[in-house]
Amino acid sequence: MIRELAVTFYLFIFSVIFKVSKLFPLQKKVTFVVSFSENNKSIYKEMIRQDFSCRTLFLTTEKMYGIFSKYKDAETLLFEFKKPWDFIRSIYHLATSKVVFVDNYYGFLAKSDFKPTVECIQLWHANGAIKKFGLKDPSIENRSQKAQSRFKSVYNRFNKVVIGSEAMAEVFREAFGVTEDRLLRTGIPRTDVFFDQKAQLLAQSVLYKKHPFLKDKKVLLYAPTYREDQLTDTEIKLDLKNMAKQFGDEYVLLLKLHPAVKNNISIPGDLAHFVYDFSGHHQLNELLFISDVLITDYSSIPFEYSLLNRPIIFFWHDLEQYEKERGIWENFLSLLPGPIARTPEEVAAFIAQGDVNMERVRSFSSKWNEYSKGESSKNILNHIREKMD
Repeated sequence: MIRELAVTFYLFIFSVIFKVSKLFPLQKKVTFVVSFSENNKSIYKEMIRQDFSCRTLFLTTEKMYGIFSKYKDAETLLFEFKKPWDFIRSIYHLATSKVVFVDNYYGFLAKSDFKPTVECIQLWHANGAIKKFGLKDPSIENRSQKAQSRFKSVYNRFNKVVIGSEAMAEVFREAFGVTEDRLLRTGIPRTDVFFDQKAQLLAQSVLYKKHPFLKDKKVLLYAPTYREDQLTDTEIKLDLKNMAKQFGDEYVLLLKLHPAVKNNISIPGDLAHFVYDFSGHHQLNELLFISDVLITDYSSIPFEYSLLNRPIIFFWHDLEQYEKERGIWENFLSLLPGPIARTPEEVAAFIAQGDVNMERVRSFSSKWNEYSKGESSKNILNHIREKMD
């Protein structure tokens, strides 16, 4: 009840400002609403490379503000109540931009009655999906009819949804209820760098310079998704002490928690030579480039990582509970590109064995990265160019 009241109040304030802002004419502007960095950065860099002439704005969360405010040829605003003037200006730019990119579910879209010629493009932050979301998220059954109606209003606001494969197209049809004419088969911008060897080597060198210890060891990257009940108190289920004892001479373990998780991990002093918390490192791709093995759960990270043809271990210690609470897309278990570990001991065993079916990894990548061939950002710019005239 309290949650719905807060949402209603927020949307009322947003709606009033948006309606007033719509009285102004549309301008040659591209506005990005940002919760995640890679897709938005990739498109912006392509805009700069092509000298794409228009005003560019990033409306960000607090976590993303520092990343995008460094771009001097664009404007970055904190799209939150805590900075009221930025909040008001953000809504104004949403109402007066010819193209709007969003990369997540944003409730304000339910009240964003854009002018007919505005293109609102859903630049979803993942190019594949293991866990269910949107209309297929089991948790929405417990939400009010008003909330469910709001969800559908948000999804209906997307003029286009960027996809990287027909497999993901099918997911979006169910999750967002989108029709064929709203699918944009450009590939996923964040994957472009996976086809750029020079960019990967540069990213690696920057990380090695900042963290020299990474260069001398193999890297295990543990990147789990978030749990609703662990956003402020995340529990690492791996047996870090035994892993340090077993692999500490050859490997280091990097922790990369989901951006939604607010707490920092406390690493015991006796593990400081093996375990490092890189959750504050927002450039996920850079971590993928230096990792020798990815350990994850229901995250979407394997869809990009599979482009590197490296081992992936799925640590599903709570599969039954997670499937009940969040849901997993049907038939996904048969498509996994790596082994499933149910216990910390099994994770360690799979690392030690190093026996991975790389053909399954390649097949998985081919299926989910069907349209992502290194020119996704360019393809998207080609699409919006005519919208800016």
